[in-house]
Amino acid sequence: MQTTLMIYDGTAPADSGVPRTGGVPLAPAGFTWPICGSSCGGPLQFFAHLPVEDGVLSVFVCQNDPGACESWDATSGANRVYLFPREELQPVEAPATGVTLLPATSAIRTHVVTLDPAEDDDHDELAPDAYDLARSGWKREPEERFGKQREVLGSLGGSPSYLEDDRLPACPACTDTMEFAAHLEEGISAQSAMNLGGRLGYVFVCRACREGAFLTD
Repeated sequence: MQTTLMIYDGTAPADSGVPRTGGVPLAPAGFTWPICGSSCGGPLQFFAHLPVEDGVLSVFVCQNDPGACESWDATSGANRVYLFPREELQPVEAPATGVTLLPATSAIRTHVVTLDPAEDDDHDELAPDAYDLARSGWKREPEERFGKQREVLGSLGGSPSYLEDDRLPACPACTDTMEFAAHLEEGISAQSAMNLGGRLGYVFVCRACREGAFLTD
C-alpha cells in the first residue's frame, strides 16, 4: 500500500513554482481572482499551488467570514479549484481588500510511504485507510507511539480518506464523478495554517473538463 505524502519543506518564495501552500497563485494571462459565491461576495483566499502530472492545481477557499460562507461544501461557491496548464503561468496580484493570502508560504516535498496494513495494530475495527496509516506512521521510530504528523501537509493521489461516496463531487460540465486529487492538512504552524476548521481538506478534479472541486470533512 503506497501513499504519496506531502511533507513540509521549509519556506519558499511567494511566487515559487514548487509545490507549496500560501504565496500567490500562478495563473495564465487574463486570470481573474475568484469571488465567493456563497454569501459574502469577497475574494477567496489562495491556499495551495500543487503541480500534478497534467498541470497545476490552484486551490482557493473563502476566509472573509469563516462559518458564514459554506467553504466546506463543494457546491457552495465559497471555494474554487483550477487545473491550469504548466506553461506560461505568471504571478497574480491579490485584491487590495479581503482575506486573500496566507501569512507564510510553505514549500512541499513529496515522500512515498509503503505500508503493510496487516502490521498496524490500531485499526482492528475499521478497514485500514491508506492516508491515515501513512500520516500516523510518518517518521515513527519503533519505540515511539506517535510520529511527526504536523509535518504532513496532505497527500497526492490515492483515495479520499474516510469520505462517504455520496459526498464525491460531480463535474459541473459533464456531470461525471470527479477524480480525487489531494488531501490538505491545515499546516505546521499558526502562521502557515490554512483554516480548514480542524478538518481534512479534499481536492477533486475532472481532467477531461479541467474542472476542480474542494470540500472538507
